[in-house]
Amino acid sequence: MKDKSLVPFFQRGDIGGLTYLITNNIVNYLIVIATLLYVCEWPEDMVYGYVIPALSIGLMCGCFYYAWMGYRLSKQEGRADVTALPSGISTPAMFVILYGVITPLHYALNDPQLEWGAAAAACFIGGFVEFVGGFIGPWMKKRIPRAALLGTVAGIGFIWMATQGVFDILADPMIGLPVLLVAAIGLFGGYLFPKKIPPMVVAIVGGIIYALLLGRTSPDFSTIGFYFPNPVNSIQNVINGMAVVVPYLTIIIPVEIYNFIETMDNVEGANAAGDNYSVREAQFADGICTMISALFGGVVPNTVWLGHAGLKKSQAGIGYSIVSGVALGLAGILGMFSLLNSIVPPAVVAITFLWCAVVMVAQAFKDNKVKHFAAVAVAMIPPIGDYLYSQVTGAISAASDYAIATEVQISGLSEYGAEFTQVIKDAGVMWNGVPATKAGAILIGIILGTMVAFMIDHRLDKVGITSLVGAALSLFGFMHSAEMGFFPTSPYTIGYIIAAALAFLLHLGRDTWFKGPDDYDYV
Repeated sequence: MKDKSLVPFFQRGDIGGLTYLITNNIVNYLIVIATLLYVCEWPEDMVYGYVIPALSIGLMCGCFYYAWMGYRLSKQEGRADVTALPSGISTPAMFVILYGVITPLHYALNDPQLEWGAAAAACFIGGFVEFVGGFIGPWMKKRIPRAALLGTVAGIGFIWMATQGVFDILADPMIGLPVLLVAAIGLFGGYLFPKKIPPMVVAIVGGIIYALLLGRTSPDFSTIGFYFPNPVNSIQNVINGMAVVVPYLTIIIPVEIYNFIETMDNVEGANAAGDNYSVREAQFADGICTMISALFGGVVPNTVWLGHAGLKKSQAGIGYSIVSGVALGLAGILGMFSLLNSIVPPAVVAITFLWCAVVMVAQAFKDNKVKHFAAVAVAMIPPIGDYLYSQVTGAISAASDYAIATEVQISGLSEYGAEFTQVIKDAGVMWNGVPATKAGAILIGIILGTMVAFMIDHRLDKVGITSLVGAALSLFGFMHSAEMGFFPTSPYTIGYIIAAALAFLLHLGRDTWFKGPDDYDYV
């Protein structure tokens, strides 16, 4: 007899989760493939024989482990409504590694074998940093207000996922708008088709068939084959690449710190949605799976993805994670990612982006006290700077004669020089402070959101402590800087110290000359 207190192996809601995890990872895989083949000019046997299957092995391990965590949680709490954590390639880290590490390596070395070894070494080091994050993640979770954590997640979801979702839908309105209509009726209105079939499932399956009938998509079998990486070769390449990648640690370490904070934020989001997972265990798992991927030849890290709240709302369980792990593993080993992507139009994938982003923003406000809404809003802002910087510099790098003439290589981390920054501002682009906000955006969001939450709680002493943490992070280049180093004269370091001094001073006068009413409402 089936135990109804345990989450089932597979249920109807897992279909949406399966679509979300696989289709969105497909997009990331194609970005990796296109960059390595056409920008860095790596040979196909290296990309399809090592990098892609290695990424799939790492993701398969992550998906299986998170399904196991979900089953354990279901058993411990005696309930079936458990949703596994979504595991996937870290999209922000992927872009930074591709364009901040691998592409510069290509121009510096012009040796694909050595470039691959250095990239895999960077991935392994990144996995180790993620693993170490497991020791301090729970400590940070207890001391950082939920408004700051969920606010940064909501900001990333809103600016990166929701906007991309809407853009992709409107880029192909003949497919996007009908698919959006059907999906949104179910997601926001709660409607169901006969036999309780969710409109989201109908929208996705129907959208794929509709796109095929319109000729928007067609199956591509060109990369089908069998590719399984030889770990002996890839491990030797990792060892060889360690010496080459040292100069890029100033990029790798900050982005991996970002990555384990992203995992912490997303697990916090899962906890807020009702699934009480261990932050530490998830960070350990991310780090180990990333290191496994690197030892097989992978070049970008794993993470717990955004979107748990949306998956839970759609009643996904653990089955989507198990099946996704199998599908992603086999797709990489059998060279099927181009085939899978070729039949799923971007407008259909966009629906899952949009839905999960909307739920994350709503959750950030719903699961916090009304008085902390300001902290949520402030924490959401730095990711917008990150997005704006990436879009502007990416467009300039692709289209500007200046970039070509001066051979500027945009890494996604380095600020343009003062002269060209002035050119951007003179053109009317809102640019003041954008590069400094892009560098360490998620850390900046947490710091600012935490300060606002403590202000609202009348804990100016904690505001001062948080500001000193901001000063320390700025001092060593984790925030507001294009690279790590020691910056005692940085205006950001000094600014945070001055702000901390003011907060402590005002805290001293809290019972005499500087009082805050307990019933104050800023709205």
